[in-house]
Amino acid sequence: MPRQMDASKLIDKQIASLADWRGKTFTKLRKMIHDVDPEFTEEWKWNTAVFTHKGMVLALGAFKGSVKMNFFQGANLPDPHKLFNAGLDAKKTRAVDFHEKDKIDEPALKDLIRSAVAYKRAQAKP
Repeated sequence: MPRQMDASKLIDKQIASLADWRGKTFTKLRKMIHDVDPEFTEEWKWNTAVFTHKGMVLALGAFKGSVKMNFFQGANLPDPHKLFNAGLDAKKTRAVDFHEKDKIDEPALKDLIRSAVAYKRAQAKP
């Protein structure tokens, strides 16, 4: 199990390998995640960037035609801006797929990330 610093370096390495729009999008999303909650810890699981706060909250992954932000408890989160566009049939997770020409609705996405953190915090209480 890599330590946190190792995980951040692996994420940096993954971003560096994405020479196209996906690297820029990944970097922007990663920054937004930390802007919403500086207490996020970066982990590396399943060759994927995973962001934890009292447990796994979300993951960022790069695919051939998209960058995916996967919310581990997405099915339990409100989505008033209808951001979830992938994994809608999954029992627990929901995802937002970003494509090359997509404009990221930062305020709405930050609200969704905040909701995910709040949900995880509520689950973690004794």
